Amino acid sequence: MTLSSPAKRPILHRTVLGNGLTVLVIENAVADIVSARLLIKAGTGREARSQAGLFSLLASLLTKGTTHRSSMDIAEQVESVGASVGTDASVDYSLISLKTVTADFETILALVAEIARDPSFPEAEFDLERYLTLQSLRSMKEQPFTLAFNALRAAMYGDHPYGLPGIGTEASVANLTPDDLRQAHQAFFRPDNCIMVVSGRIQPEAAIALAEHYLGDWAAPETAIPAPSYPPVPTTATHAVIPQSTNQSILILGYPTPAVHDPAYAALKLLSTYLGNGLSSRLFVELREKRGLAYDVSAFYPTRLSHSQFVAHMGTAPENQAIALQGLRHEIERLGQEPLTKDDLEATKNKLLGQYALGKQTNAQLGQLLGWYEVLGLGVEFDQVFQDTIRAITADQALAVANRYFRDPFTVVLGPELATG
Repeated sequence: MTLSSPAKRPILHRTVLGNGLTVLVIENAVADIVSARLLIKAGTGREARSQAGLFSLLASLLTKGTTHRSSMDIAEQVESVGASVGTDASVDYSLISLKTVTADFETILALVAEIARDPSFPEAEFDLERYLTLQSLRSMKEQPFTLAFNALRAAMYGDHPYGLPGIGTEASVANLTPDDLRQAHQAFFRPDNCIMVVSGRIQPEAAIALAEHYLGDWAAPETAIPAPSYPPVPTTATHAVIPQSTNQSILILGYPTPAVHDPAYAALKLLSTYLGNGLSSRLFVELREKRGLAYDVSAFYPTRLSHSQFVAHMGTAPENQAIALQGLRHEIERLGQEPLTKDDLEATKNKLLGQYALGKQTNAQLGQLLGWYEVLGLGVEFDQVFQDTIRAITADQALAVANRYFRDPFTVVLGPELATG
């Protein structure tokens, strides 16, 4: 399958191997570089609460050894040609990435295929990575914003796996074993659950042939992966206060919002850009520049397969805590009563689409974006669909979405105890 793109955009080739592995190739001969990503359609959202942090730990162990190579062998092969290989785990996917000059692409792809298919999860490396994860979890308790956001996330998601930090909890991580990682790897690291994206100076036919050579004999189990089953999320908003001796109070609001497949998705992305993206955003101008209430203020709406959240956060002087919280809610929720002006709407569209374009300039960025859309089940076509949808949003549509979702936020306030009253 070949998809033509507008002028000056590279052509995307999409094929599915016999074992179910989806391969996307974007030929871009500007630089003698090839970037590739293997995205696995499973992340921390697939974890049981008792195993929270499993996929994060699994990802960190992938490059620590295979049945044929030690972690040092892997590092030396990558570094000997100046390449890079990385791993990561997000809520809805896991990732192995590589970047190298074109001449060394086959060598590094072969290594990545081995890492993906045959990790060994050595005991000593596992113990070290688990120890480092536990240290990170303990240090999170000293980070006020992280502490407040974790409390908000837990309140909004309840028993849903999105409710826990991606690296898990001290209790869950302490109980994980190498066998847990092996079982998760066996269940989810399979060709029909993966997307491979290759972008750079390589002909599509050559890239597909290499993918076939190194990953084509990777057999998919006969048993299908069961669809995720998520528990319901809380529907009654809560307010939490976390007393802490800090120089400023951290205020966080969270409005329950839908997943990426919902028709409101694009409008919510637009509203998050208008409210909290940059020095010209409404929250920054109104609460920091005009009223002097905010040290910093921002908003974001993450893309999720399951329930999402529209989050606004602000740092303020403890004595201004009550009025700042009121002001933060007011600026968000009045978007549901007052439509954006024509100028504000057009300026926000231009800002969002400009940042969107800047976020896919490199081979790695473009490959990540298109691979992510495949993981989400949107297809690579969503790259253009999203931009067209943003351009078509009207002030009335944005007003209706804000009115529907910006009503009763979950709130968390962290700061000096005397300021909580």
